[in-house]
Amino acid sequence: MPDTSRTESAGAAPPPTDAPRPGTTRTDAPRQDPFGPVGGLRRTFEAMFGPTVTEQYPEQKRPPAPRYHGRHQLNRHPDGLEKCVGCELCAWACPADAIFVEGADNTDAQRFSPGERYGRVYQINYLRCIGCGLCIEACPTRALTMTGDYELTDDNRADLIYEKNQLLAPLPPDTEPTPHDVTAQVAAGTAPTESDYYRGRVGADGMVHDTTGTVSA
Repeated sequence: MPDTSRTESAGAAPPPTDAPRPGTTRTDAPRQDPFGPVGGLRRTFEAMFGPTVTEQYPEQKRPPAPRYHGRHQLNRHPDGLEKCVGCELCAWACPADAIFVEGADNTDAQRFSPGERYGRVYQINYLRCIGCGLCIEACPTRALTMTGDYELTDDNRADLIYEKNQLLAPLPPDTEPTPHDVTAQVAAGTAPTESDYYRGRVGADGMVHDTTGTVSA
């Protein structure tokens, strides 16, 4: 029969040189420091009694950055008319399909915006919105901007779909809510044009002013 003892011994790994012999105890083993766990808590106690940097939200609120992407706002002109003209470019630009706009035509008796159309329905689904700001860049009239409001939580999913009345900016002082009746101004030829609004020449009274602030004829 072949001798396999040499083959088995050659393939076995040699015992480690620092392994203790059976029945003996190592004398070079590291000793346990009884105060070791206490020393490990040193950093913990230093942080406990150090200066506090945690904010007690919601009692204390830090103001967001100037260009923070928070809740959207539909802006108004100085006389209270809405800047949104219902072009739907914001909805087309949204990569998350979070915006829905439905435009309608203005009339002289019921004018919501300076343009031919206005946003009759305006919805933003904050369950989908990713705060990228592409809708802001697409808006040709600066009607849509983003505020610093970041508290957009709710216990009902349906309440996170914001409607137009929730997004509209407050009315400027001494202005009337929309729609405006401009029939008399149109008949008299004194109604501001869309260009007047976007050149900043319309005041809170709905009249066209020149650069000095006087009413233009």
